[in-house]
Amino acid sequence: MTPIVEILPDKTALIERALEVVVIQMRAAIADRGLCTIALAGGGTPKPLYAAIAQQDLPWDKIHIFWGDERYVPSDHPDSNEGMARAAWLSHVPIPAENIYPVPTTAESPAVSAAQYEQTLRAFFKPTSDKNPSLDIILLGIGDDAHTASLFPHTEALNVRDRLVTVGDKDGQPRITLTVPLINQGRAVIFLAAGANKQGALTQIFAPEADAQTYPARLIQPQGELWWLVDAAAGKPLASYVNLDTKSGH
Repeated sequence: MTPIVEILPDKTALIERALEVVVIQMRAAIADRGLCTIALAGGGTPKPLYAAIAQQDLPWDKIHIFWGDERYVPSDHPDSNEGMARAAWLSHVPIPAENIYPVPTTAESPAVSAAQYEQTLRAFFKPTSDKNPSLDIILLGIGDDAHTASLFPHTEALNVRDRLVTVGDKDGQPRITLTVPLINQGRAVIFLAAGANKQGALTQIFAPEADAQTYPARLIQPQGELWWLVDAAAGKPLASYVNLDTKSGH
């Protein structure tokens, strides 16, 4: 599917547009299927988005929260993606505790934690043996190296095709991450990217040809909608792409 690419004037406009897109997707999923499943991203870019979502009037009991990846640290650690999402959003809304599915990070090993989270996903979605679950919304960011979730360049996690969750490797530090096949089963995958430091990565991600092992975000080609919401500082390499294939801004 051709991605929907929008270049917003600045990060404030990026967050405003991301809020619109996410809320529309949430309401559509609830209208269609009675609930919405969303996998959250970590990092600094989505934090104001989560704070904005917390201000919305949504049917919280119908929204189920998962994570696309997690650092292998306790939830109260400053680097925890779960901790960030709870502080910015989840602790401020009446979402049932049983609707929140954090990645376990206290098992005896990262591999065990990954297996536990896979079981959590399978218990919730009850997928058939020949089809992965389809999350309604998967939020993703990119790093300067074009990694996404915890799928880092030239790591084993990029090639896992027989699991839903695996162990990522960030310079020797383990991360728990959804796998490429599970992300690509998403109904709406939404990338958020801000800052001039992302230009190099975006150039390679959108290049006609480049090595996906070196630029892992190229592997994300979902069966559903693919959104790229970027600010003007990040989006300079995409200006011609937007002019040709989509429209800039909103």
